[in-house]
Formats: sequence, C-alpha cells, structure tokens
Amino acid sequence: MDVIRRREPLRDACDDARLEGRTVGFVPTMGSLHEGHLSLVRKARREAETVVVSIFVNPLQFGPGEDLEAYPRDPQRDLRLLEEFGADLAFLPSVEEMYPDGRPLVTVDPGPLGGVLEGASRPGHLRGVCTVVAKLLGVVGPCRAYFGEKDAQQLAVIRRMVEDLDLPASVLAGETVREPDGVAMSSRNVYLSDEEREAARALPRALAAAAALADGGEVSADVLRAEMAKHIGAEPLAELDYVAVVDDATFQEVEKVDGTVRALVAARFGSTRLIDNARLVAR
Repeated sequence: MDVIRRREPLRDACDDARLEGRTVGFVPTMGSLHEGHLSLVRKARREAETVVVSIFVNPLQFGPGEDLEAYPRDPQRDLRLLEEFGADLAFLPSVEEMYPDGRPLVTVDPGPLGGVLEGASRPGHLRGVCTVVAKLLGVVGPCRAYFGEKDAQQLAVIRRMVEDLDLPASVLAGETVREPDGVAMSSRNVYLSDEEREAARALPRALAAAAALADGGEVSADVLRAEMAKHIGAEPLAELDYVAVVDDATFQEVEKVDGTVRALVAARFGSTRLIDNARLVAR
C-alpha cells in the first residue's frame, strides 16, 4: 500500500490506474477507523481494482465548540488496518495541503437538503462536508465513491451534489454497522463513559420501536415520532436533539408512511452527540 500526502501524486496514481484499465474505488474517512469504515473498504475491494482511502479530519465541518481538536486520531493504527484490508492507496493530507490558502473563499452550498435536521443542529456542517468531498473527488477523479448509511442525510446531500454538479463519481452506500447491542458504530463512541455507552442503546431501541409500529400498519408519522421520543426521553442520560420521519430523498418531514421513509434520531449523552437512522416501511 502506498501512503500519499500530497494531492498531485494521488491524482497521478488514480489517473495511472484508469489508464491501465482499472476502476477506482474511493472511501473518504476522517480516520479512527472502525468496522463501519472497514466494511466500506471491503465493499470497494470487491467492486473496484484500485482502492483509495482518505484520512482527513476536515475542519470545515466542525462548528464553534465542537470536538475538532479532541476528535480521535490514530493514523498508524489506521494505516495498519488499511493495509490488512487491502487498500492500495492511503491519502493522508495535512490541513495546509487541502486548504493551502486557509479557509476557502468558495464552498459548496448543500441547498435546502442541507438546511434541516443535521443542517439545522450543526450550521455549516454539511457545507463543510460537501466542500471537502467535492475537493477529494476532484483529486481522485472518476471513481466509485463509498459512504455509510449511518450518516443518511450526508449521503443524500452528497448524492445530490454529485448529480447536480456533474461530478465524475458513482455514489454507493454501505449499510450501518452496529455493535452487538445495536448501537451504531461511530468514532465518537470512544468518548462515552460506561454509563453513557449503556444509555446510547436508547437510540436503536427507539428506531426499532418505530419500525415495529410501521411494520404493524401504523402510518402516522406523528405517532412514530412520539414513540421514538418516548423511548429516548425515558433514558435519564439522553438529551434529545430531534426525532424525525422524512422522505428518503428530500429529507422533508412526512405526515404518513407511504412506501419507504426514513426515521432519524439525534441525542447527546454527556458531551457526545450521536445520530442514528432506519428505513421504515408500512405494511
């Protein structure tokens, strides 16, 4: 595996791969890799001949008071895992390499899709995500790009950005990977105390309760939102941010489950904010 820290050598390596007839699979990450990331690397390995993984903690997607400085970083461990799981190229740029002139003057507006839920709770976050992903795709070039469904709104925004801006990538999704107790894997889980980690089980419980209601024929989004809020509110260590039932493409709130929609939850456990989601299908 080659470790690359500058944009031009990565661009050259990806161009060379395509000239040799190899498809490029790209997995962008912020490091502190867990099984969720590695499942995307495995998927890319199955579906592409050259696998590129980036590790970059993007300052543009962190707001004031968020955990940019404390965000977990262990690049040597990450590189060992990437080599073990078959990545061909690891891209580890510095902030100065990605943003040589400081904070960019031109950024990517995520539009209405980026103004609700995560966009409302974390102003500027999805603009920062779109900007760095657009830059990375510009360096990697035509590729299959892999993102996890745990960050469902981010995935939807990136899909829309790639479509609207005619970026040369196919966006592929990997299913949320969970711990044995149902908690979605996240790099931020390491922040949780033992008690907070136990309390975080309220999120998958809330989603499972909503899914069970929908499976039983409940179509009212208000009823499903209330059920999720009830389960999270019953956990003393949980500070609810939002529960939502949305159209899976627009992320606008729906009044009823008609076909497939998505339930989303966000809450704080101590200083750690976690999100989770699940598809709902009414019977």
